[in-house]
Amino acid sequence: MTTTFDRSAVPDYARLGSLEGRAFLVAGAGAGIGRQTAHALASAGARVLCVDLVPELAAAVAEEVGGVPHVADMTERAGVQGALDAAVEAFGSLAGIVDIIGIARFQYLADTGDEDWAWAQKMNLTHAFLLAQLGAATLARYGGGSIVYIASVSGMGAAQRHAAYGAAKAGMISLVKSAAVEYGGQGVRVNAVAPGVIWTPRIGAAVGEERRAAWSEPTPLGRLGEPRDIAAAALFLASDLSGYVTGQTLLVDGGLQCRFPYPVEQL
Repeated sequence: MTTTFDRSAVPDYARLGSLEGRAFLVAGAGAGIGRQTAHALASAGARVLCVDLVPELAAAVAEEVGGVPHVADMTERAGVQGALDAAVEAFGSLAGIVDIIGIARFQYLADTGDEDWAWAQKMNLTHAFLLAQLGAATLARYGGGSIVYIASVSGMGAAQRHAAYGAAKAGMISLVKSAAVEYGGQGVRVNAVAPGVIWTPRIGAAVGEERRAAWSEPTPLGRLGEPRDIAAAALFLASDLSGYVTGQTLLVDGGLQCRFPYPVEQL
């Protein structure tokens, strides 16, 4: 038996995780996961356009990360194109997009009206479509890059009162696959992160600290996720460490979805 020693080149893996000098657009950068993502990208060397619908939030995060604030409604085509143009004007190019935008109104399917359904699609899917279409074209002009969406575990499973929100997030996950196939030849990678329950300021205010322990107990890691957990996953997908990853949705839920859902003490 003949063994040949492997002498293939070894890359600088730390360098692959660097975004030094690259320009990124973060949509929904004002708080929670968006703010942490802006920090994550900036810490890796990226220049960040911090986009938010609220001017004060965009300005505050941009100041924190040394980025550029931009105010836009990313559910409208003009708003998306304006943000992309602003990024190119500010930085001279664009290498990546992270789309954090999304919000749920939880209600039973039987109680979901036409306006509720349309709102869920607009707030959770329309901006993703626009950023895939317009954003990928912009990235391709500058040699390609990465688009990262924040999807949801609601798009991978089902729960009561999640019908409209879950359908929109499932649509986002499907869009990621189609966009990856269509734009891969132009050097554009498209992926998503699907968070489980993440203890954002909004969730904390809505649920209350007393429920945090109860919600943490079923999770194999014994805690709920933090915005930084999702930002770290987005950073991986944005960097060259994931250079051969596209069309994927990375589930970040502390292992909850892989846990057997039935009591096993008596088995």
